[in-house]
Amino acid sequence: MANLKEIETDVLIVGSGNAALVAAEAAHDAGVKATVLERAPKERRGGNSTFSGGLFRFAYKDFESVKEVLQDTPGIDFKDVEVEPYPTDMFYSDLMRVTEGLADPSLSELLVNRSQEVVAWMARHGIDWELHMSHVAKVKGKYIWRSGTIPVAARGGGHGLQEMHFKHVESRAIEIIYSARALELSQDSSGAADGALVSTPAGKQRIHSKAVILACGGFESNPEMRARYLGQNWDLVKVRGTRYNTGDGIKMATDIGAEPFGHWSGCHASVIDAEAPAVEAADETTRYSYPYSIMVNMNGERFVDEGEDFQVYTYAKTGKRILAQPGQIAYQIYDRQTVPLLRSMYMRARPVVANTTEELASGLGIDPARLRRTIDEFNKAVSPVAFDSSKRDGKCTTGLNPDKSNWASPIDSPPYQAYPVACGITFTYGGLKIDPQSAVLTADDTAIPGLWAAGELTGGFFYHNYPSGSGLMRGSITGYVSATEAVKYIKGR
Repeated sequence: MANLKEIETDVLIVGSGNAALVAAEAAHDAGVKATVLERAPKERRGGNSTFSGGLFRFAYKDFESVKEVLQDTPGIDFKDVEVEPYPTDMFYSDLMRVTEGLADPSLSELLVNRSQEVVAWMARHGIDWELHMSHVAKVKGKYIWRSGTIPVAARGGGHGLQEMHFKHVESRAIEIIYSARALELSQDSSGAADGALVSTPAGKQRIHSKAVILACGGFESNPEMRARYLGQNWDLVKVRGTRYNTGDGIKMATDIGAEPFGHWSGCHASVIDAEAPAVEAADETTRYSYPYSIMVNMNGERFVDEGEDFQVYTYAKTGKRILAQPGQIAYQIYDRQTVPLLRSMYMRARPVVANTTEELASGLGIDPARLRRTIDEFNKAVSPVAFDSSKRDGKCTTGLNPDKSNWASPIDSPPYQAYPVACGITFTYGGLKIDPQSAVLTADDTAIPGLWAAGELTGGFFYHNYPSGSGLMRGSITGYVSATEAVKYIKGR
């Protein structure tokens, strides 16, 4: 150990995703030296955030308050835009509803109440926002975002978000050490975190710091941990994210007494192209237009309520339902009426196209008679209510198991298109126990001095499911809060 290269800094930030870089920028603003460790080489930097869609869920009063952070969106006149209010109580209600009431109340309040403030702070720190057109409805010439459907995304999606972050960080000469894997946290004689042992291509280094912020993700890219905590077949799923999130930060923290917390058997389980790569599948491989489809398994049977809610409230749990099907695969089926509703990502896919259901079944390797029966039963069960993709239209089926709650359009207008889909894991829900100041806690709820956590490896925010856009928002808020509190700690020593 005596031969190790020694590095000194004020705040050591482990990770380089959205949460980590917000923390680095906030610490720098406060006048302290921040050093960022990135396990990946420079060309693969940015963590899971790079693979996201760049959506941020935040509370707002009206479109005027949204416009305070919004940049121009090409081809869109703001006069033609209507954004329904999304107040803090609705955000909180959505969060509790989709997590089955299990989300930690104090952390939920942190997420909801600080959301608009932190988005505005990011806008002042190099992040450009634009209208998110995938969630818009066009009604009588107006672009309408219903409450909770997320009107705003970082320009250029997740990749754009991170490139803007890095540009801002680099312009401030904040040090980023690439290909640097943190191995263990160090502590001083009082038990306070004071740095880390790091493995680099040049050998091991000891980084000394006055505070540490862990922002290096969960364990979605660790097949052994997925199987151990999530269960059977989870080692087989596709990873919609960085290959470097293998649980390092969680392990380092628990090794020094941090308490595991949250939904360790739960994760963001999205619907992804069955032909997507096994790891580091890009956002373009997502297949989120399923509310307008019927989705069947290899036996030609429906198994999920495709129209339970807007996709933003169901997509992170629907992948799990696909994983439970034979062969861990399913097929989204559309006809000539619903194909125009597909998101742009589908244009890059290779669907099975057919003029009859029998031909479609043959192309999918499904028994033609069984698929024909499923479609006939579905079509007969569809209510006469008018179809309206802009809202929860109540156009449902009756008498099926499961029924479809909204957007139940008969599959009867060829040509038909079917898209093979699988389960993709984006991030894990279990992590470290923190308080609303992002301090890492022990089993008796005592904060470990000098140690904070931000982003995905914080537990307690999401259970079973999550509202789209709240993951990046969680990362930004905990990144900002952890840096603010770490600076107070440093200056108060």
